[in-house]
Amino acid sequence: MFESLTEKFTGVFRRLSGRGRISEDNVHDAMREVRQALLEADVHYQVAREFCDKVTAKALGTDVIQSLHPGQLMVKIVQDELTELMGPVDARIYYVTPGPTIVMMTGLQGSGKTTTCAKLAQLMLTEGKKPLMVACDLQRPAAVDQLTVLGGQLDVAVFRIEGETNPVKVARQSLRAARDDDCDVIIIDTAGRLHIDEEMMKQAEDIASAVQPHQIYLVCDSMTGQDAVNSAKEFNERLELDGVILTKFDSDARGGAALSVKAVTGKPIKFIGVSEKLDGLEAFHPDRMAGRILGMGDVVSLVEKAQAHFDEEQAVKLQEKMAKGAFTLTDFLDQMRKMQKMGPMKDLLKLMPGMSGQMDAMQMDGDELKRMEAVILSMTPAEREDPTVLEASRRRRIARGSGAEPQDVSGLVKQFTQASHMMKQMAGLGGRDRMKFAQQMAQMGAGGNVRYKVKQRSKRLTKKERAKRKKGRR
Repeated sequence: MFESLTEKFTGVFRRLSGRGRISEDNVHDAMREVRQALLEADVHYQVAREFCDKVTAKALGTDVIQSLHPGQLMVKIVQDELTELMGPVDARIYYVTPGPTIVMMTGLQGSGKTTTCAKLAQLMLTEGKKPLMVACDLQRPAAVDQLTVLGGQLDVAVFRIEGETNPVKVARQSLRAARDDDCDVIIIDTAGRLHIDEEMMKQAEDIASAVQPHQIYLVCDSMTGQDAVNSAKEFNERLELDGVILTKFDSDARGGAALSVKAVTGKPIKFIGVSEKLDGLEAFHPDRMAGRILGMGDVVSLVEKAQAHFDEEQAVKLQEKMAKGAFTLTDFLDQMRKMQKMGPMKDLLKLMPGMSGQMDAMQMDGDELKRMEAVILSMTPAEREDPTVLEASRRRRIARGSGAEPQDVSGLVKQFTQASHMMKQMAGLGGRDRMKFAQQMAQMGAGGNVRYKVKQRSKRLTKKERAKRKKGRR
């Protein structure tokens, strides 16, 4: 997400920070580069122009030129403007009482509307709701069957009428079915087209008129850039949208749609699709997204992901083991498996401050964990507890059992030893040192040869003491 834009912004601010003082001309030159970067990211030209004008006005009005750290102040101004451009957004779903709450999904064909219905149902399940998905896409072949299969995977009921060709009738009858089954939410999947046409819009309007949905979400493919923005504008004029859901967000390196939708349509992005899995729907937070664009990471999202996959009690026990230096290869493998559930390692590292700019230099192999797991599982329990016993013959045996090379086994043991040493040091670190530790460990896990050293204060030696120490070394 936003890879090209992040790279351009980073370059602009690096050049500004390299100047002790900057002039008004420097600010205008920087904004010219920013505007070009936004246009290349497929941001709407008017949005890009207005954004740069606002940043320039704020920069010249807050004495950036007179500041001792003009680069840092410019980053803050741009971050605030990016946040305002994409927000504010309230990502919560408001449920009516008494229910059911009716949510209608619209969008073009191929935008991922049916899958997003299931992702939204999964999200509602985590909030303790009982959703009912309604198959009103009677246009696309197998759309009803697809929704039924997805419902089966989630154990969520799907309302369908065999042989029915009128989607309005299906939607209307689903209301009674939801009440009979005590469902809290109704999620209506509607038909799309390859492009906006009158027939599709009329059908969507008829469904909305028949069931009076409490919320209408437009599902857009973020990779279509300005086409997604134009679609949102036209749908909003006919249906009065409550929000937009951008799909395939993890595949869009430009991010122009995310930066343009709110400004052009006035409707916020409520959710983003970040993977093909049914739990791959995230709430959209403009402030966090602005931080990602500027390469500042997104620690809050990283912590939320960790909390969802790591048990607090187990984390305390693990920290105690780290402090005692009792962290084993079994513990190491367990933690790597849990991290894998959080998403691809490369995506997780991008959420860490200062790491996004280093991603290109890192070789992140998606099969690395599988190879590591094979090596560790080929060891005996005693070897996993104490890898120092792994002499040459044992390493050759493990390599044969895991399909690896002896040097791969040696590399894993070395990597584990470094990580274990770091974790033992981490137990006594403060907040800032822990963040530095995390960044260093991320680099090591990516294949780098990184050593983390905790700076310790040492007393200043007198001239006589230095001479005595020097003599002792001889």
